[in-house]
Amino acid sequence: MNTILSFSPFELGFAIAAALVAATLLVLRLGLRVVREDEAGQLVRRYGIPLAQGRLIALEGEAGYQATLLPPGMHFPVWRWHYKVKSVPLTVVRPGEIALVVARDGAQIPAGRILGRVVPCDDFQDAAAFLRNGGERGRQLAMLTSGTYRINPALFEVITAANATKHGIDPDQLRLFRLPPETVGIVTALDGAPIPAGDLAGPAVPGHDSFQSAQRFVEGGGCRGLQEDVLLSGTWNLNPWFVSVEPIPMTEIPIGYVGVVVSYVGGKHVDVSGDDFTHGDLVEKGRKGVWVEPLLPGKHPINSRVMKVELVPTTNIVLNWAQRTEAHKYDEKLCPITVRSKDGFSFTLDVSQIIHIGMKNAPRVISRVGSMQNLVDHVLQPTVANYFRNSAQEVTVLEFLSARSERQKQAFAAIREAIEAYDVECIDTLIGDIVPPAELMKTQTDRKIADELQRTFESQKQAQVKRQELERETSVANLQSEVVRSEQMVRITEKQALALAEQAKGEAAAARLRAQADADALRAKAEAEAASMRMRGDAEAQSTRAVGAARAEAYDKGRQAMGLEAYAALQLASVLAEHGVKLVPDISVSGQDQGGLAAALIGRMLAPMKDGGTSVESPAR
Repeated sequence: MNTILSFSPFELGFAIAAALVAATLLVLRLGLRVVREDEAGQLVRRYGIPLAQGRLIALEGEAGYQATLLPPGMHFPVWRWHYKVKSVPLTVVRPGEIALVVARDGAQIPAGRILGRVVPCDDFQDAAAFLRNGGERGRQLAMLTSGTYRINPALFEVITAANATKHGIDPDQLRLFRLPPETVGIVTALDGAPIPAGDLAGPAVPGHDSFQSAQRFVEGGGCRGLQEDVLLSGTWNLNPWFVSVEPIPMTEIPIGYVGVVVSYVGGKHVDVSGDDFTHGDLVEKGRKGVWVEPLLPGKHPINSRVMKVELVPTTNIVLNWAQRTEAHKYDEKLCPITVRSKDGFSFTLDVSQIIHIGMKNAPRVISRVGSMQNLVDHVLQPTVANYFRNSAQEVTVLEFLSARSERQKQAFAAIREAIEAYDVECIDTLIGDIVPPAELMKTQTDRKIADELQRTFESQKQAQVKRQELERETSVANLQSEVVRSEQMVRITEKQALALAEQAKGEAAAARLRAQADADALRAKAEAEAASMRMRGDAEAQSTRAVGAARAEAYDKGRQAMGLEAYAALQLASVLAEHGVKLVPDISVSGQDQGGLAAALIGRMLAPMKDGGTSVESPAR
């Protein structure tokens, strides 16, 4: 029996709606894909046209990994039977770091290069653009800086500091390269064209932004290997697969020096030294050769791997041919100069040479001799040493020693003329210690000692003569008191004689006055008595007058016969005799007697003994 089912319209509508919902849910289940915001969806096509041999990523709907990633959100239809969707995390590069990229698919890297070239691909987020624009498989020149990226892991392998160790890379290499102040970075490029034959380093390439733009470096003809350009202090985004950097201190030129740059790289060599300079070449800055302009004091970013900076002092330089060495050490190999004199003796002498090199002449000096040490070893050392060797052969040792100042002046003039040809100024030449032969100096010393002994003997002889004279004078001085006493006694006696003479003269005058007075008195008395006794008075007056006349006549006769002074002396002698005064001295001394003073002294000493009646015998000689 057949049963016929019947549905009401409501039930039929509900059933249709349920079927539609189920079908919709089924369709959504099979075709809807949801990608979270912190992920990306990697598509893998389950079937389709097979990929070409050697290809990993499908661009034209081939089976396999698809180039396109599903961004966050809902995607429909992505049929499950057609595509497999894998959730992959976003690539995060932390601040201060970089990330390297390895492409698993793409064109073959040309021979001679090791890194894939940079192509427009939105920092590797557009895999299809990478492949269609000719991106090359392998390590990439381009790199990722700090940020978040949706990168297809099927095509690109991203190496960050977090996973660097698994790839055999030091995590520090994936951090921004920091170059400290006052340093420069010597750069070695790991990719590019080969360095031209004969060149030491790759030439400078413009526009590569201090090696941060690797593709511009390669496209500009940059060469792998050591680079002319250097990095200055700062922070740089550098691909460690592309360049390696060696920090070195900046080249410092101290005060009192200039730096002459000898460049082994640069532009074509063009000499600018002029026709008058025929001993070397000078070039402009940036060219290969000795730069005509030196570096002034300060710090300079010089690539010391391809350039040499020769320090040249601009102050006075003292070089010693002696056992001492100056702080600059240029004279470390110099020693005292050994010379031979005209008389065949060898001796050594110390010499100090003072020179000066001007700032403008420093490149000329270095271009000619190569370095300051070469200037000392190959120019100054033979010039100074040979001059003194030649000049010493013209004179004897003693002549050389005695004319040292003159030798020094001649050396200065000759050496100055010789080194001016090397653009070096001679300030002074000084001769220090001279060490003559010992045997010659011994004979000179012995001779000098003999001369000194002879002089000493003569001096001693003269001293003895002086001593004898001193003894004689001393003896005379010891007797001087007696001599003085005798002289004083003589003077006293003379004075006494003069006093007595004056006294006699006075007494004679007094006698004359008294006689005159007596005569007057007698005359008055006679006249008085004559009045009383005329007779007797006349007789007595006659007598008295006769006596006075006789005396007066006697006086007159004496004066006329002997003279007034002689007669006065006679009268004085008479007076002295009457008083017991000796007119003649016991000892007389005259200027004509030989040894008169000594005889007087001896006579004086013997007088008391003679007066006492005692005789003294003369001592035996």
